[in-house]
Amino acid sequence: MKKPQLKNRPKPISPKMHGMLDYSTVAAVAAAPALLDMPERATRLFQGLAGGYLGLSLLTDYPLGAKRKVPFKGHGMAEAAIGLALPAAPWLLGFQEHRAARNLCFGLTALTFVVAALTDWK
Repeated sequence: MKKPQLKNRPKPISPKMHGMLDYSTVAAVAAAPALLDMPERATRLFQGLAGGYLGLSLLTDYPLGAKRKVPFKGHGMAEAAIGLALPAAPWLLGFQEHRAARNLCFGLTALTFVVAALTDWK
């Protein structure tokens, strides 16, 4: 019996769905500091992250982009770089003891890489 090849399977997240996830993430990340009573440094990180993701999304060449200047694959590379940096942010910025803020960094990293693995980048 032949084993299925994973790399040939279609990716379930289209560029349009990826954009919808991006804008939803922007809203959630922007709201999280107030909803979870985060310390000032975590609040600044997440507000900056929400603003950066919003700008990146608006400039991405995908169906929900406004200006379409950033190639979709470049968008993915930028998200990956941010995802790699986020787990260290609580310690670098001094809010590692705030459980919700620390875990949001970990959760966003996981979300970033799961969405990236399931996105059709073509």
